[in-house]
Amino acid sequence: SKATVSVLNCVRGASAPLPRAPVGACACPQRCRHKPTLHSIMAARDEGGAGGVAGDREPGNAGGGDSVGKKEKEIYSYELPWVGNCLSWSVREDKPYRLAVSSFIEEYQNKVNILQLDQEKNKLVLRAQFDHPYPATKIMWLPDRVTNATDLLASSGDYLRLWEVNPRNKDGEIEEGKVVTSCCLNNNKKTDFCAPLTSLDWNSCNASRIATASIDTTCSVWDIESQKSITQLIAHEKEVFDIAFGAGCHVFASVGADGSARLFDTRALDHSTIVYESENLAPLLRVSWNKQDPNYIATISASGPHIIVLDTRRPAKPFRVLPHNDTVNTVGWAPHSSCHLCSAGEESLALIWDIYKDKENDTCDPILAYKAKSPINWLQWSQLQTDWIGITFDRNVEILKV
Repeated sequence: SKATVSVLNCVRGASAPLPRAPVGACACPQRCRHKPTLHSIMAARDEGGAGGVAGDREPGNAGGGDSVGKKEKEIYSYELPWVGNCLSWSVREDKPYRLAVSSFIEEYQNKVNILQLDQEKNKLVLRAQFDHPYPATKIMWLPDRVTNATDLLASSGDYLRLWEVNPRNKDGEIEEGKVVTSCCLNNNKKTDFCAPLTSLDWNSCNASRIATASIDTTCSVWDIESQKSITQLIAHEKEVFDIAFGAGCHVFASVGADGSARLFDTRALDHSTIVYESENLAPLLRVSWNKQDPNYIATISASGPHIIVLDTRRPAKPFRVLPHNDTVNTVGWAPHSSCHLCSAGEESLALIWDIYKDKENDTCDPILAYKAKSPINWLQWSQLQTDWIGITFDRNVEILKV
């Protein structure tokens, strides 16, 4: 995708010594009557202008069980001082409605902002900001809801880095709003050169494990407690663009420039399973694993504007092909549903799909749609507040009530 290529071209500098289509509608009229939907958000926003809000309501359950402020909005926006790229929701139960957003600035020094919904002010506010070398290719919070755990954020770019948010000082007091480097991990310690990392994934089953993908055709699995690489393997014939763990502790998937989607098991790394090869071996750019039904994987191909849903029990042939009208940049599964996923890209639309809808007719239309003001670079469905999706586009972050 255009966003992926832009970020990678910028981060490739690390290999040198370091210094708008129509808005869709809900397929279920009853759902529209009983619950706010993304297309209703868009309609209200159009009526209210660029800063409009779709129907303030009294506080309600927002997926995580907490009410949000005195009046809950269906859309919250935050304007960034730079183009927003990656986005990640925090899963800590004591930090609701918190997300990290990274910049895309075509120079060495980039930024990461930590935002949170202030329930008293009823708006997104900046909690912290820190410098990041080169644009991050992915950021991800520690996938642990425990509130007494160290508050960690991981990022990939030139290296794999861990950042400690709100660290404790020498007196044991929490320093709110401060972010410090916890560690910087690199497989190649014999040279000043490094192969940029294209992505990472943090294992939700074993939080001491992080997997990374690299342009040097390898994937690595790290033990962050020992700060050492457990394994590094040649995963593809060309660059590896994305990586994702399955529902368990051992299996992960990767996609890359060779046009293949492959499955690996850390207990038997002497072989892998190719579950899909794209038409004409066009590069596969993103991969997302369904955690509610681990039989399904979604990927994005450079060969066309569509999402490819794979059933790992029946490899080679896609289970569904979900069409877009322009290049797709990002895809993610609902954390609480086995059949819903969301995708977005250059047509400025965020679309929600039901992969079982109209399966017998071999056609599929999105069940919900939201139109942003410009192409969407990233999205993620909140695991803690499952009624909310976050997106980045241009210099904006928005969180949307589904």
